[in-house]
Amino acid sequence: MRKRLGVAAAMALVAAALVVGSYDSAAQERAGARGAFPRPEGPGPAFIPPRAFVEMADRNQDGRVTKDEVAEWYWERLVRADADKDGALTRQEMDALTPGPREGGPGRRGGFEGRPPQGRPDVPADAGALSSSPQAKSDEEKKILAVLEDMDRNQRGGNMNVPVADGRLLRLLTEALGAKHVVELGTSNGYSGIWFALALRTTGGKLTTHEIDARRANMARENFKRAGVSDLITLVEGDAHQTVTRIKEPIDLVFLDADKEGYIDYLEKLLPLVRPGGLIVAHNITPRMADPKYIQAITTNPNLETHFLYGSGVSVTMKKR
Repeated sequence: MRKRLGVAAAMALVAAALVVGSYDSAAQERAGARGAFPRPEGPGPAFIPPRAFVEMADRNQDGRVTKDEVAEWYWERLVRADADKDGALTRQEMDALTPGPREGGPGRRGGFEGRPPQGRPDVPADAGALSSSPQAKSDEEKKILAVLEDMDRNQRGGNMNVPVADGRLLRLLTEALGAKHVVELGTSNGYSGIWFALALRTTGGKLTTHEIDARRANMARENFKRAGVSDLITLVEGDAHQTVTRIKEPIDLVFLDADKEGYIDYLEKLLPLVRPGGLIVAHNITPRMADPKYIQAITTNPNLETHFLYGSGVSVTMKKR
């Protein structure tokens, strides 16, 4: 019997939202004419580890974040980090800007280790304690986590991967949901797919992942093999707008991490196959990257319930029962 979205998934969502702040569907609707992503309340953007921020906002994957890649109000808060005044932010510049634990901000090691920003009612006073690392339960899991760590260290450049925290969230949601069939749009080098596989090992499920780039698809196959999860994953190479039409069986979770303007097409084609209580998780849901048509679709459909993890750039949409 499939598990319903349970306590573990709910806690994961709440914890992530508390650390980085959140918008829900109601807040989105109240925003009205202010646009798909209203400026959040409070003194400033939530703290995000420099590495994660640069990876999320760097749309052209050149290792720098420019004014054109983030919302104007956000840039105004970050421009002081531009030490060389070249109009772009690097990880090194973000590291220099970010205060350490004793100064009340995220620490140098990338975790939310210091005091939370003052004046943010959505961040608990003990938010500094909300930090952990994946713990291997078995030798098999230890091997998979080692491959993920190696990929994070050595295969980030030029590959559009989710941050580690988002990979962990995908695993939590998948396992708590008891997912039997996950569909991913945008395999890249297989990083997120391996996080899914960690969960699917225990649920007895499978991942169908779609990638249009042959080079990345080949890298993904090799990484799946290294992690020992190839038997859980079917990689479909080609234009996903066409290949997803071959899917006929029910879907428990859809992960959108491909062409952003294509999210609405993927949603329309796959939503009928998503089971009641299933999830549609979308990545890069940020002011400069998200397609307003997709945002409108997931926040105005009475059959859907959507939650945004502000700062992480992830939206989680449940198909109501």
